[in-house]
Amino acid sequence: MRRDRIALGLGVCAAMLLAGCHRSMTIPPPPPEPTLPEQTKAEKAQSAADVHTRLAQHYIEIGNLQGALEKVKIAEKEDPTYVPAQTVMAYIYERINDQPNAETHYRKAQELQPDKGDTNNNLGQFLCSEGKMQESLAFFTKAVADPFYQTPDVALTNQGVCQLRMNDRVDAEASFRQALKRNPSNGTALLQLANVLYLNQDYFHASAFMQRFDTLGHPSPESLKLGYNIESHLGNTDAAQNYSKRLLSQFPDSEQAQALNQSTRP
Repeated sequence: MRRDRIALGLGVCAAMLLAGCHRSMTIPPPPPEPTLPEQTKAEKAQSAADVHTRLAQHYIEIGNLQGALEKVKIAEKEDPTYVPAQTVMAYIYERINDQPNAETHYRKAQELQPDKGDTNNNLGQFLCSEGKMQESLAFFTKAVADPFYQTPDVALTNQGVCQLRMNDRVDAEASFRQALKRNPSNGTALLQLANVLYLNQDYFHASAFMQRFDTLGHPSPESLKLGYNIESHLGNTDAAQNYSKRLLSQFPDSEQAQALNQSTRP
């Protein structure tokens, strides 16, 4: 009986095998390769705008402002909210003396990033250069208030220059001093502070800041003439002559050198 059951069982198994009904251990297919999410429409637009903005900056570097303007217009068309494109476009318009369009795009950049140090400083500096000094001051204040702004000393220096144009020497001096607290090597702040002190007839302290400026090794006709004037008022003949010689040898064709030549002629 047992032998019959075994035979029957073998027969059933054989029949199943012949019929293709056997149970097999199938191996599942490998999982698909992980795919990165596709860029959204906005991301694609920003990427395209970035490419054309970088091309525009390259054209600026090689002096092709027309090519730069063409590229940055494409960037703006790709993504009107891309702040670097707005800023570069404003800069190009400023360079070609199209001040209305420059202001439009500096303002657009600031509106898109109203709390960013760069956008506020850029707009403030432009407005000051256009004679809108009082309006510019609010943007310098906002620039300095940005805790992530890496160069607040630049905005403070620009603020001081604007205040000086308004003949506000007190606030200008304070701005330059604040800039130097943030960055003691800010050459423009050092030179401008020396100038304010010179205008205030504080020649001793003006000379000290001129010496600090000189250590940076970036002389200009303006700085050498200012140094000459300061040392002349202090009666430091040797120091004054040193500034004079440097001005005449390094910048002989400058307005400052010509003015010095005329003033020292017998």
